[in-house]
Amino acid sequence: MKRYNLLVVLLLLIFNVTSAQTSSVFGSVTEAKSKIEKTVPLVVQHLQKISTSQGDETILTNGKAALKKEYDALSAEFELYKGNMANCIVVKPKKASKCMNYHTQYFRNTLGIYDNYITYLTRKNGYLGVEDETFKKDFKPTEIATKIDKDFVSAAGAVKKMKGNNKMSYFDQLKSDDFKLQNFDTLAN
Repeated sequence: MKRYNLLVVLLLLIFNVTSAQTSSVFGSVTEAKSKIEKTVPLVVQHLQKISTSQGDETILTNGKAALKKEYDALSAEFELYKGNMANCIVVKPKKASKCMNYHTQYFRNTLGIYDNYITYLTRKNGYLGVEDETFKKDFKPTEIATKIDKDFVSAAGAVKKMKGNNKMSYFDQLKSDDFKLQNFDTLAN
């Protein structure tokens, strides 16, 4: 009889570890990071094209400076968002969903502002309302924020099954350099 009890305990342990791993937020965070970073070279390339066609180097210089400011703001919010979501789950488990909704909404708004700025910068020949067909970006703020939010909600369920220090260590990996947005200057060159 004791063998069967041990088997059940082992199966439950394996199930808990597996469910915690499958609900990992790291995949959606990595995808969001990639999509955000891909916007910088695209916009810089577009600014270069406009600058060359107009014969005015200040278009590129001023555009890059303005884009850097917006990218740095988004980068700071991205770091805050990941930390705040982890804190909502670990520190405030009873109010986690309300806390996470608040931070997701703020992050979605920041993504929207960045997207609007990119759209503004990449208008054909600088004219508002005229879309440039050659500029194609894969950046949808609502989709990015929703995907990350769903994964954090799944992670909240997995973390409930964990004990003690395992809860916070589950999110420690999000603080690594692999999950931080690259420096603007690295991407722009």
